[in-house]
Formats: sequence, structure tokens, C-alpha cells
Amino acid sequence: MVSFEMNDRKKIGLGLTGFGVFFSFLGIVLLFDKALIAMGNILFLSGVALTIGPRSTLQFFMKRQNYKGTISFGIGFFFVIIGWPIIGMILETYGFIVLFSGFWPTIAVFVQRIPVLGWVFQQPFIKTFLDRYRGKRVPV
Repeated sequence: MVSFEMNDRKKIGLGLTGFGVFFSFLGIVLLFDKALIAMGNILFLSGVALTIGPRSTLQFFMKRQNYKGTISFGIGFFFVIIGWPIIGMILETYGFIVLFSGFWPTIAVFVQRIPVLGWVFQQPFIKTFLDRYRGKRVPV
């Protein structure tokens, strides 16, 4: 088993990432409020940078196979900033899926270990679905 050291920088990074997702979700629920979505994007990106480190973040976004997702996410972020949140969120969602598709197996394992939520994800139908996609691609 690989040990995962959780220092303060990573804890703050995970918190910022969580707040970024929350503010983006809140911005979408509140009829695509551009300020909340922009704040969510900034918090999410800064959280990712703190969690995995600035050098790893740049390497991740600048990988050749991640260019399509990086460009889509960046253009979507630009559209949110200039006031077109619906088009921006569509582009960002596509970029997010392309960029972070390799993390889904890792997230699935993590969610299965959470006490209450893990029970739901351990049900046979959901577990077979998650096991089908586990280990397809290494994210970083």
C-alpha cells in the first residue's frame, strides 16, 4: 500500500479545490452567475496547484495529450470572465472531462472508502460499473 503524506499545503489545496467545486455548482444552480463560477474556477485551479504542486500542475496541463482539454478549459474560463457563463461552462466541462478522465478510477477507490457514501458505492451494480473503468489510464 502506498502511503500518502498529508501536509498542511495539501490539506489547504484539497479545501480550495472543494470550495471551487462548491462555488461553481452554486453558480450553476443560481442561473449561471458568472461571479460565482469565476470564483469557483480560480479556487479550483489554485487548489489543484497546491495539492499536487506548481511544477506538477504545469506539467499536467502542458502534456501533449492534455492540450485539447487545457485549451478548452482555458477558453471556457475566458468566456466565463467576459460574461458568457453558459458557453464557458460547456467548454470547461468538456475540458474537465478530457483533462481529468484518468482520475476517475482513483476517485472511485477513494469514494468507496468513505464511511457512509462508500456503502452506496460498494453495491454490486455500482461496483461492477466502477471496476470496469478502473486502471485504464494513469493520470499524471
